[in-house]
Amino acid sequence: MVDQPVDGEYPEHWEADVVLRDGGTAHLRPIHPSDADAVQAFHMGQSQNSIYMRFFAFKAKLSSKELKRFTEVDYRDRVAFVITIGGEIVGIGRYDRLDDPTEAEVAFNIADAHQGRGIGSILLEHLAAAAHENGIRRFSAEVLPENRKMLMVFSDAGYDVKRHFDDGVVSLEFNIDPTEKSRAVMESREHRAEARSVRDLLTPSSVAVIGASRKWGTVGYQLLEHIIEGGFSGRVYAINPEALELAGMMSFGKLSEVPEPVQLAVVAVPYEEVAAVVADCAAAGVKGLVVASAGFADDGERGLARQRDLVRQARANGMRVIGPASLGIVNTHPDVSLNASMAPSLPLRGGLGLFSQSAAIGVSLYAASSRRRLGLSTFLSAGNRADVSGNDMMQYWEDDADTSAVGLYLESIGNPRKFSRLARRLARIKPVIVAKSDAMGLRLPPGHAVRTTQAPAGALDAMLRQSGVIRVETIEQLVDVAQVVSGQPLPAGPGLAIFSNSQALGKVVADSASSHGLGIGQMVAGVDLDAGQSVALPALRSALLAALESDAVHAAVAALLPARGLTVDSIAEVLAECSVKSGKPVVAAFTGILDPSVYVEGMVGTGERAVPCFSNPGAAVAALAAVVRYSEWVSRDHGHFVEPEGCDPQRARDELEAHLRDVRGEQLKQLDPAATRSLLGHYGITVLPSVGFDTPDEAVAAAEALGWPVALKTTDPSLRHRLDLGGVRLDIQDAESLRLNVLQMRRTLSRYGDPALEVQTMAPVGQACTFRAIEDPLLGPVISFGLAGDAVNLLDDWAHRVPPLSAADVHDFIRGPRAARKLFGYQGLPAVDVAALEDLAGRLAWLKDSHPEIALLEFNPVLCGASGAVILAADVRIGNAAQRTDSARRAMLG
Repeated sequence: MVDQPVDGEYPEHWEADVVLRDGGTAHLRPIHPSDADAVQAFHMGQSQNSIYMRFFAFKAKLSSKELKRFTEVDYRDRVAFVITIGGEIVGIGRYDRLDDPTEAEVAFNIADAHQGRGIGSILLEHLAAAAHENGIRRFSAEVLPENRKMLMVFSDAGYDVKRHFDDGVVSLEFNIDPTEKSRAVMESREHRAEARSVRDLLTPSSVAVIGASRKWGTVGYQLLEHIIEGGFSGRVYAINPEALELAGMMSFGKLSEVPEPVQLAVVAVPYEEVAAVVADCAAAGVKGLVVASAGFADDGERGLARQRDLVRQARANGMRVIGPASLGIVNTHPDVSLNASMAPSLPLRGGLGLFSQSAAIGVSLYAASSRRRLGLSTFLSAGNRADVSGNDMMQYWEDDADTSAVGLYLESIGNPRKFSRLARRLARIKPVIVAKSDAMGLRLPPGHAVRTTQAPAGALDAMLRQSGVIRVETIEQLVDVAQVVSGQPLPAGPGLAIFSNSQALGKVVADSASSHGLGIGQMVAGVDLDAGQSVALPALRSALLAALESDAVHAAVAALLPARGLTVDSIAEVLAECSVKSGKPVVAAFTGILDPSVYVEGMVGTGERAVPCFSNPGAAVAALAAVVRYSEWVSRDHGHFVEPEGCDPQRARDELEAHLRDVRGEQLKQLDPAATRSLLGHYGITVLPSVGFDTPDEAVAAAEALGWPVALKTTDPSLRHRLDLGGVRLDIQDAESLRLNVLQMRRTLSRYGDPALEVQTMAPVGQACTFRAIEDPLLGPVISFGLAGDAVNLLDDWAHRVPPLSAADVHDFIRGPRAARKLFGYQGLPAVDVAALEDLAGRLAWLKDSHPEIALLEFNPVLCGASGAVILAADVRIGNAAQRTDSARRAMLG
């Protein structure tokens, strides 16, 4: 629920840039009275057939009364959105609330020239989201039977559409609450559109370098030179008003002079000229921009304003933007061969896709991968990441057959909730390696709307692990792991075979493997490699193949000192052969080689005969251990997202809306115990009854109603769990004892003022635990679990997860805290009912994911015994819902 608009205002989050089905962009916004002339022009530009389909009759022109009705809406009972490209309206969608306040009639009109671009589906998503905020639950529509395109918009949306034919019209109605199917449909459409938009950027048929220069060393000179020398398969144009010839080709003074369409523009002009260049590109029908120019978000508030204008201008005219301050893009596919970057040459072709933000990090990442001879499929430097992001690249890589593994260096995450969803999906088919410095908090990239975050420490890293991401901290660690996953099979388990020609070195490697959680399936130290190439290599091949045949061995590390008569290449060839034959990964660590001309760091060999080599055996083991953990994640049955039985989100939503009617702005409202019990009850969650009182007689009456024995406690949040401070008294058996305890507790607590008291039914003995859930502006819902007391209060020993949760996520969540060992029997204590905690976690996750208006929810304590878990106290605080960065409508961040 949001604050209702007044005086013609609408919620700002309703306005959005969107990606269309064909990869182009458009702007969606609520309609305004000033749109009357544009709506009339839109209507008059439609064919007779389109007008008939919309109005069931032909109208050559809209009357002034009709224009007034169509453009003047209240943004509550009547809402209309327009989609514009280049300022021109290309689609209109609206709803009007009916007599039943929970139902509205919806209608669309799409420009003839833009039909088939998915505009109707986008309008439906945004109208449904706005209607939902305004308390509408169902849409209805009337469509002519011959209007098959509009009928498909409704039937393909993922809703359960009921239809009937009456008087020559098809009447439709459906519930607009998001369902698993409707979310899947939206995500599939989003994926196809965003993947297409990136594909168009990386596979252009023509490129223009705007700001190309003949001055050696300038950005414009190098970009043009690298595109040409990289062997780009398409057409290349140099744009410079002061040069007639550049790089051996005729130069054009401006883009409009180019004789054929340009798909991608690489912009390298001073920042003050970029706006004019973007306008020229829009007029010429350019599809995408790579902006190398600096002077935007890197130039303070003035630069941020310029950057926002740049993105707004480009998206409004159908263009995606890479940058500003981008190092460029690379695509090594032989049909493209595009090096529109500052990299001096086209990289080796391979299966690794790379993404970085700042140009400096991009240079380092490119250099590290080149040193290691890692072949790349694609590379993109996002610079200030004003538009095209790592999320966009993951959408593209998911479908790209040339990419087998991906690496991203992230300095900021603009949409972590979407990142989690995309990374989880991509990681199931391709390794996703993310380098993120521990110093990097959860923040937006420069130029995006500022939001503060409430996420607890560790929540972001937990989200990455939950998503199957291989998390590293440095560029070197990223390429370490990339070496292993780029050309090696995934290990089927943690068993490791270690080969070394040094006993001491083999022992060091074994200790490192154990510290990383790897098991030693076989140890072969003291391998004789000094017998000469004809003897030593066959012996190494035979011994390694024999070890890899063991079911206890899932990977091998060969840690070798220099050997007489053997080259690194010859040894690597044997190791690669054994890996191919066994179908198990083999990595090498060559230590002690001082000759700088001998290559020991990176991929040695070619194709499937290449083996990842390291100069440091510790780095080899750490990279392999990270890949083992990823392989275990991939092989697990994650199950479906947990939706426990006996839950009624709609009734809970109705109650929350009633409670929120008197909440304004950022104000939070704490639900009273009765409202809390009612809300939780809709998710099958019960709280142990408690009753407040003023007098001892009222306390006895409450205890009689609850049943003896009872506990006596204060409601003060800082004292209610503190037995040592006198805030709790347990196992009170009768009325006389209760009266005495009330008097004694009030004397004890008088030093803290006069806190209120309550009695509660005694809970069974069990381990005290704590659950907490918050709504974070970026991550969305975050739930946390720990063992109550010192574990969470002093040691901050929490497990965190971001809903929705799969069965595997719930399993790991409860076992996440270090103190969780106590749940399974510890120092003579019996094991508790972990299944009950998992059930509670699943219900809490679904509740929090369904209701962003719940700002904070805490169960403390939860007593879990041998059978069942009991919540002793629940705190629920609600407020106007934060708009999640990954919601039930497609919108580009920015």
